[in-house]
Amino acid sequence: MLEQRAPFTVRRRRVLLENLTAWLFLAPAGAIIFLFGIFPVTFAFFVSLHRWRRFPDDFRGLDSYVKAMGNFGYVVFFWLSLALLLLAAYTFWRLWRDCRDAPGRAGWILPGVAGAGALIALFNWFFTLLPVVLNVPVRLRGQEMTRDLFIGEFFASFRFEAVLAAADVLWTLLLLFVLALLLARRFLPGAEALRLLLLATGAALALTAGALLLQLTLDEIGLAIAGAQEDGLELPVWSQIILISAGAGLLGAALWLWQGALGDYMDGRFAGRVLLVVLAVIGAVLLIVQLPQALAEADDDMLQGFSVTVMYSFFSVPLQLTLGLGLAVLLFQEIRGKSFFRMLYFLPYITPFVATSTVFSLLFSHRSASPANQFLGLLGIESQNWLLEPTGVLRLIFGEQVPVALAGPGLALVVIIFYNVWVYAGYSTVIFLAGLGNIPATLYEAARIDGATGWKQFRHVTLPLLSPTTFFLILIATIGTFQAFTQIFLMRRPGAFKAVDTINIYIYEEIQSGNPNYAYGSAMAFVLFAVILVLTLIQNRIAGRRVFYG
Repeated sequence: MLEQRAPFTVRRRRVLLENLTAWLFLAPAGAIIFLFGIFPVTFAFFVSLHRWRRFPDDFRGLDSYVKAMGNFGYVVFFWLSLALLLLAAYTFWRLWRDCRDAPGRAGWILPGVAGAGALIALFNWFFTLLPVVLNVPVRLRGQEMTRDLFIGEFFASFRFEAVLAAADVLWTLLLLFVLALLLARRFLPGAEALRLLLLATGAALALTAGALLLQLTLDEIGLAIAGAQEDGLELPVWSQIILISAGAGLLGAALWLWQGALGDYMDGRFAGRVLLVVLAVIGAVLLIVQLPQALAEADDDMLQGFSVTVMYSFFSVPLQLTLGLGLAVLLFQEIRGKSFFRMLYFLPYITPFVATSTVFSLLFSHRSASPANQFLGLLGIESQNWLLEPTGVLRLIFGEQVPVALAGPGLALVVIIFYNVWVYAGYSTVIFLAGLGNIPATLYEAARIDGATGWKQFRHVTLPLLSPTTFFLILIATIGTFQAFTQIFLMRRPGAFKAVDTINIYIYEEIQSGNPNYAYGSAMAFVLFAVILVLTLIQNRIAGRRVFYG
């Protein structure tokens, strides 16, 4: 009996040691992700829900988001809460599907739900304690500040009634989680236990977050409608939610039907599907007309910042990628000094922004002696104000008959776009060169044997096989332009007014002003995050399907 037990004990010890070693190796990475990823994002969302200037104040709910987006803020949070609830329902369905053939596995849902409750209680305790700790300077105001007094007041924060109540809930749920986990390990099958536990925890977290967010959104909508009625006004929030949601749904259905119709072009159902697509698009366009009304009360400065950001990205990304691809194709040829030119084109990317931005500002100075104006003088064109000129370039070229809405980016923004293309074209070149190096030379040889010219080889061999590289660069460049700050901040001039103020500049000024509003700045940062996320998902959905991986 002892001989049979000894190997089992050794094996259990080895498995335990391997698991502990793996978790110890993962712990630093997990700590970094939490401290510099999850925690800042969660804390910023917490700040956005409160009145928060220099110190935390009372709970304000969705006021900052409504100030930024108008009634569309209610629509977004209503969608977000429903998305979380649908995610929870889908995850629970996956759990049921995985457990129906092995009934014993269903018991792992209990410790998963208990773990989710413990995590929620931990967040509740932390964010109950956090404002109390941050208010220590306020509580000590008027007293002589000493180290011992500050430390004593800091530890006294842990004894506040609300903090103690949250701590009691945390310890209770944590104890229930440990007991449920021990019982599950003792009596339930261990196959896929970790996956089932994580699924159950994630589903419970999504369900709780969705329910709380939906309740908050409904309460905020009710208060807003009641406030409008007291002022003798109407607030069509629910009609906007219904119509905008229906419009977005019809637009998604149109895309789905169109993709299905493309595969049935030889089928008699093709005409019917095309008709459905046309009707869905018309309905979507008619319903999404509600968007301007929902955004009527939005922050004009924020909308202006987003419009500048979109123009900056729309012109920068294609120019940057086109120039990078052209340089990569040229540098991929067998030319003398190829390595030197590769280094030369990559140099702007590794040069500090402060230095290159200053040089670019001098090159495009408004003075008549600047190199840019000297060059225009050689062409017989009058000097330009460049970084001081907010007028759109099309309006400058064709005159005031061009509407302001169609005037394009301001001349000051065009200069910054040129700078961005000059800096990042070298990076795109290097990445494209790596992609070109992965294309087998035999494909070009086969194309030449078939009679393909240089352009046809580029069109039918190079571009398709570079699609993964191009897709990567489009994602990175789009995200980068929406997050751009340093070069724009360094090159902006007061004379350009708001023609170069992207959304990041507006967020910075809101937080760094003499009367900073951290709550509103955090809310706008989350709006920017949502826009970048949606754009990334759209690019993955549309462009990702056209990527050829060989």
